[in-house]
Amino acid sequence: MSTGGAAATDPVLVEEREDHVVLRLNRPEVRNAIDLATVEALHDACGRLEKDPTVAIITGSDGTFAAGADIAQLRDRRREHALAGINSAVFDRIHRLPMPVIALVDGHALGGGAELAYACDFRIGTPSTRIGNPEPGLGILAAAGAAWRLRELVGEPLAKEVLLAGRVLSAEEALAVRLLNQVVPADELEEAGQRLAARITAQAPLAVRLTKSAFHAPRDAHPLIDNVAQAVLFETEDKHERMTAFLERRKEKR
Repeated sequence: MSTGGAAATDPVLVEEREDHVVLRLNRPEVRNAIDLATVEALHDACGRLEKDPTVAIITGSDGTFAAGADIAQLRDRRREHALAGINSAVFDRIHRLPMPVIALVDGHALGGGAELAYACDFRIGTPSTRIGNPEPGLGILAAAGAAWRLRELVGEPLAKEVLLAGRVLSAEEALAVRLLNQVVPADELEEAGQRLAARITAQAPLAVRLTKSAFHAPRDAHPLIDNVAQAVLFETEDKHERMTAFLERRKEKR
């Protein structure tokens, strides 16, 4: 993947690393509010990650993940915009990326920012992390995944407090219900994301991809999808080499 000559003013900066790609939300002047330009940039990044499957890290800038959708744009949207699923489409695409996606959630992740975090496979926060969906207070609902995805992540009672009563979760509360996988000091956040990315990329890449696909498959697709995925993996050279290395290491320990 290439950054394609991204400018410092682009709404999402794409940073290539050795074993992963960082997508950095880059609208600090509005606390990384998600506008149409951000959505388009995320679609572009997804297209590249679909063609060249790589672990992705999504993070914010200036101590904020994303404070929500851009209210100035949202206020002027009408029925046809809602039916187009502007934010829900890109968040669903992120959720379906071939390789895992890690959200580094520093500061506020509210509204659309929270829904972006929910769409990721892992979420690492800092003590200042705050996650919630205040949409009903603005006369709308959380329609980009939170209305159903949050219940899957934390259970119905707590999801209803967030979605219907405006509860904003602190980092400690989000960690307790495993909405956050980990909480680290802000200056260690990117390092924690890199460590997790390294743990993922140490696994067999195709095994990770197929495991993620099987994990998110509908219940009635199992066990067929598991058996087919395993059949593919059984034929790979990677499987043979890794198992041979395992057996040789075990032999050396005897």
